[in-house]
Amino acid sequence: MNTSVKHFGNTVLVSVWGELDMKVADSFRQRLDTLLDRYPESNLLLDLSGVNFIDSSGLGVILGRYKKLAKENRSIAISGVQPQVRKILELSGIMKIIEVYPSEEDALSQLL
Repeated sequence: MNTSVKHFGNTVLVSVWGELDMKVADSFRQRLDTLLDRYPESNLLLDLSGVNFIDSSGLGVILGRYKKLAKENRSIAISGVQPQVRKILELSGIMKIIEVYPSEEDALSQLL
């Protein structure tokens, strides 16, 4: 898994490529927490357009960041999910609590 980070106003965009699974979940969680601490006023946008697989560990990282940000009156959104990842997000119920946008551009236009 690889990531890139951009900061737009009050939003930190983290683009992710590869598999978001048990092997990378802990390092991904640490990376996100470091970014959220660095930008304490910012919301989080995860661009998952490059993610081709996600398991329960990856879902746990996303859900954990949702809970952390909600306590701080910040938000998290997801953009660009591939069909196989979308299905997992739907089945897990994450899409009921986290806004999912078709693309990074759509998400940023709503979040900024």
